[in-house]
Amino acid sequence: MPRVKRGTNRTDSRKKVLKLAKGYFLTKSKLHRSAQEAVEKALKYGYVGRKLKKRSFRSLWIIRIGAACKAQGLSYSRFMNGLKKAGLDLNRKVLADIAAQDTPAFNQLIEKAKAALA
Repeated sequence: MPRVKRGTNRTDSRKKVLKLAKGYFLTKSKLHRSAQEAVEKALKYGYVGRKLKKRSFRSLWIIRIGAACKAQGLSYSRFMNGLKKAGLDLNRKVLADIAAQDTPAFNQLIEKAKAALA
């Protein structure tokens, strides 16, 4: 059977993993097997975290909009229903920004929503 020289495949693969594990605690940054497990777990958590980030930002925007609506005597759900009936398609990110930065403009939106509900 002929001799197979693997070249740099194995070394390169291990170096890549250890580079990703740089800064991890104890053997997780030094030994390949420990580093491999730690890196795989970290990548998995990173993937999940990117999904959770979207969810948590949406809930933050809803809380901000709801608080601004309560100050004007309207619930969040009635406000969103009024905007939909008025034909105003603004997403929650934009609404939350308007509520935090530009109160008079947000009050106008609330008036339009109340008018559409009436």
